[in-house]
Amino acid sequence: MYETIQLEIAERKATLTLNRPTAMNAMDFTMMRELADCFEALHKEQGVQVLVIKGEGKVFSAGGDVKMMASSTDFSDFGTIMGDIARLVKAYYTLPMLTIAQIHGASAGLGFSLALGSDIIVAEQSSKLAMNFIGIGLIPDGAGHFFMKERLGTAKAKQMIWEGKVLNGEEALALGLIDYNVADGAASVVVDQLVGKLLASPILAMIETKQILHGANLAQLEQILQGESAGQVKMRQTKDHLEGIQAFVEKRVPQFNGK
Repeated sequence: MYETIQLEIAERKATLTLNRPTAMNAMDFTMMRELADCFEALHKEQGVQVLVIKGEGKVFSAGGDVKMMASSTDFSDFGTIMGDIARLVKAYYTLPMLTIAQIHGASAGLGFSLALGSDIIVAEQSSKLAMNFIGIGLIPDGAGHFFMKERLGTAKAKQMIWEGKVLNGEEALALGLIDYNVADGAASVVVDQLVGKLLASPILAMIETKQILHGANLAQLEQILQGESAGQVKMRQTKDHLEGIQAFVEKRVPQFNGK
């Protein structure tokens, strides 16, 4: 059914696996569209009460596919993909189920935005967690601004976004960016335990609380997604961004000049 993701539903639990392991589960146009389609379809799965998102292979997700960006100069096409990103974020944020991100390895850029949109985030100690769009002259998308602000407040969110620092599980937990920092290799076991606990709880009441709180934030989420879409198209046309992706592909330090 999907090329880049896998969805399994077993009774009241669904598991979505990002499945481009040879590309570090980087999100190309196909994966972004398939995630949006999948999350929208999950709204109709009334029996599912918990969704776990994880990555196949060595990492959760390295973020947006930078090599794809380097080869694409069609900015109208980029505007279209921002529409798919907005679609996936809104569908994910409004899911009538509890969502858990199970992170090992890298969770960066758009991959980190997706994880931060989850209700509960479990990351292994050696995870590399980064809102690192700044490294290629871009701003966060996938509602990265919204989710960072939700977790950190405006002032700290700005600083973290501007710095683009790579955090391990312990550092991310100390900041409040994740909910559980677990030993390497233990994420799946801890998530299974959490799922069991949630499914043995009065979960309908928990989902209702989620929908009330998230519903109150939807107008701001929409506004931020629109700002990210316009801003990202603008940033894609800067010399700093072109230098950033060229430096990334060439594995060198970028030389930015504010243009």
